[in-house]
Amino acid sequence: MRNTLISLLLILPWLASAQDTIPSLSLDEAISYALEHNYSAINASRDILDAQKQKWETIATGLPQISGAVSYQNQLKQPVSQIPAEFFGGEPGTYQEVVFGQAQSMSATATLRQQIFDGSYIVGVQATKTFLEYSQNNKEKTALDVRKSVVEAYGNVLLAQESVLISERNKATLEENLYETKRIYENGLGDEESVDQLQITLSTVDNQLKNARRMEEITLQMLNLVLGLPIESPTVLTENLDDLTQRQIDLGLIDSEFNIENNVDYKMAANLNEQRFLELKLAKSRALPTLNAFVNYGGNSFSNNFTFLDSGQQWFGSSILGVDLNIPIFSSLGRSASTQRAKIALEKAKTQFTEAQAQIRLQLESAKSDYILAIEQYGTSKDNLELAERIEKKNQIKYSEGLATSFELRQAQTQLYSSQQEYLQSMVDVINKKTELENIINQ
Repeated sequence: MRNTLISLLLILPWLASAQDTIPSLSLDEAISYALEHNYSAINASRDILDAQKQKWETIATGLPQISGAVSYQNQLKQPVSQIPAEFFGGEPGTYQEVVFGQAQSMSATATLRQQIFDGSYIVGVQATKTFLEYSQNNKEKTALDVRKSVVEAYGNVLLAQESVLISERNKATLEENLYETKRIYENGLGDEESVDQLQITLSTVDNQLKNARRMEEITLQMLNLVLGLPIESPTVLTENLDDLTQRQIDLGLIDSEFNIENNVDYKMAANLNEQRFLELKLAKSRALPTLNAFVNYGGNSFSNNFTFLDSGQQWFGSSILGVDLNIPIFSSLGRSASTQRAKIALEKAKTQFTEAQAQIRLQLESAKSDYILAIEQYGTSKDNLELAERIEKKNQIKYSEGLATSFELRQAQTQLYSSQQEYLQSMVDVINKKTELENIINQ
């Protein structure tokens, strides 16, 4: 007993700590968490950092570049040359074999290069700014997609949880009805068909309950995945589906001013247009000359033995200052074809930009219509649910008094269950459709 108490005292703090780590999130908290921890959001932030590094990588190519080179040679067998022997006082017409230089040599050189003019470099620097803007726009689009995914996943979890609760209530009511009907039948006051009808309905509801419980687990795992949490994390949702739906009804959003330049798809289409323009400038810049300068300083040393690192070793210095000018003259119309292709790509991008603007405005009107319809269907399904509940309750009373058949009761119950699911789905639709509209407006 004492050991058990000691074990409990050791475990309880761990259990309390584990409970503290269970995420408990409202919808807004879930969105904020996902924007920081979602896998796609993390990589989108990395893309911006990569674009910044690429920008500096491009700029650095036009800044001074210093390189060094060291070369060592050891002539294992030196070449032999013949020169007239008379140079050394020998017989005319004869030759003397001689070896020039020493067997080993080493050279070291440092070179400074500076780009003076290159049209493609200027365009490249401009393109890095456009690419950085593209990465920022892509991060913004990713954030909107993550937000939409969180809202949908959060709503699906609430929908599954509500479905479980409703199915449990329906099952409990049916079990009570079936129990009473069996007793009536066993006492000879009812028919077997009534028992069978209720048994069929109960089996259907029981299957729905089992499926709802499975979906509750699956949808929670999907939400964890979107949030960037381990999928088995026991995340707790603090929102209520009905209250959340009421907060999402905002008819003023439909009449809000729309600035298409805030739309992320518009920004990305404009960005593509700018990229194609810069590609045309790049194609034209290839017809311009390039000018580069360089200066180097180096030394050479010679020896029959490896003494190049000794302090007394003699080195012979040299230095060169130079300029390289490269002038494109004739490319067999290759550069012209490249420029024409870039022009065609730019014209295509302009057409796509015009089309994108029309599509965005159409998406806006469609999203407004879908949002209004979702709100209307929510109100209708709520009224229909109240009617279905009254009809089912009246049939329950009639059935218990023998004024309605089991078939009529089953029809009323089936209608009620269908109305319940339609009502739950209508609430989720309101939440999702509002999110889609907000993503397009992107205020």
